[in-house]
Amino acid sequence: MIAVRVLAALVVGASIGFERTFHGRPAGFRTHALVCLASSLLMLVTVYPTWWMAVTPTDAFRTDPTRMAQGIMTGIGFLGAGVIFKEGLTVRGLTTAASIWITAAIGILLGIGFYFAATVGAVATLAVLAAFRFIEHRLPAEFYAHHSLTFQRGAIMAEEDLRRLIGEHGFSIANLSYRLCGDGRLFEYGMVIKTRDRRNAEALSEHLCRLPEVLEFRIAPTGD
Repeated sequence: MIAVRVLAALVVGASIGFERTFHGRPAGFRTHALVCLASSLLMLVTVYPTWWMAVTPTDAFRTDPTRMAQGIMTGIGFLGAGVIFKEGLTVRGLTTAASIWITAAIGILLGIGFYFAATVGAVATLAVLAAFRFIEHRLPAEFYAHHSLTFQRGAIMAEEDLRRLIGEHGFSIANLSYRLCGDGRLFEYGMVIKTRDRRNAEALSEHLCRLPEVLEFRIAPTGD
């Protein structure tokens, strides 16, 4: 029975991790397999105390599975925090951190032999990570991106013209900033732009490529 629980944790953890690896996430196949396996093994300590204790547990000395589960989930919090990082105004890794957390929870269920709940949880997790990705991309949502343009200091596009150009491509501007760089030879506009149609970013990019006065530009979508 112990071997079955350990093997089940290994298979489920690897299945969830494969989805993360397939999409290029840092914590993937091996990480999730180890998290689920470790959670299951630790719960076996409390489920089978007679296998490792010298004496039979009594009312005065009894293991508490819930305390072990609490300790596991607390420890997983530190591991999950390690895959979350901030890039500009964008926070990445939240989904991977959540998948590590749920994998640990499933490992706990497998460790105590609660197979039905673990199976339902594993199927639901894979559905959220895989199937929900396609649903999320089709939900109406605003598209945000960090946008910057660089000009020669003597050939700067007027702010009014810039706002008109961005607006014609379906974007609105927020947090517009200005910066001199390149030892004062270059001028850079920085901003956050948003639109309801992600395809507007491609159209804007193609238009900026045709403008000779634009030395450099960047359109970096936000999101996980």
